[in-house]
Amino acid sequence: MENKLPIAQALSEIMKAVGGIAKKDRNQAQGFNFRGIDSVVNAVSPALQKFGVVIVPSVEEYDYQTVEIGKNRTPMGHVRVKVTYTFIGANGDSIQATVVGEAMDSGDKATAKAMSVAFRTALLQSLSLPTDEVDPDATSYERSSAGDVLPAEAVIVRIGQSTDIESLSLVGQYITLNKDAYPVGTLDQFRAKFKEQQSKLNPQKLEEESDEITITEPTPVTV
Repeated sequence: MENKLPIAQALSEIMKAVGGIAKKDRNQAQGFNFRGIDSVVNAVSPALQKFGVVIVPSVEEYDYQTVEIGKNRTPMGHVRVKVTYTFIGANGDSIQATVVGEAMDSGDKATAKAMSVAFRTALLQSLSLPTDEVDPDATSYERSSAGDVLPAEAVIVRIGQSTDIESLSLVGQYITLNKDAYPVGTLDQFRAKFKEQQSKLNPQKLEEESDEITITEPTPVTV
């Protein structure tokens, strides 16, 4: 370890040691390079160790929501965190940096991703590490607008994937709620597929359930 430098001077030396960090990670789905958290930490960690600097995070605020993504309205967890990182020097003195990170994930990784984004931002900005352009996230999404409905093909798939009368009923309710967005011919296709799946799930009660689960015609438009 170098002489025990004040934290501000230690961070200055770390900046000199690290230099720029190239975009070596690749987003295969959308075809662009990005600078991931592992690349940043791997580049910075040796210099932090050399000058005896440790970093301690503290979550100040967090917010969790569920949003729908794209035309298929895929549900995604959306997390936003506000994190204060304390850079502690070998002498025990410290400097704090507060940053905000956010991320989305269809599983249970949204919080971990948001924390990674926050940590990457804290390192890049606190150490003023050179970058060649604005760093995009590894994955980007387009939120669904209020007027979006499922494509007809997706509705038919959901009907076929219903595993019981209750789940099939939910699809029927969705179709009825958005019936004005689909042509009459498409609604006929829904109805035929609906009856087919209904008969597979409960053939003995097809007639009984058909009164309970319905797909209505579009609302007539009057001029």
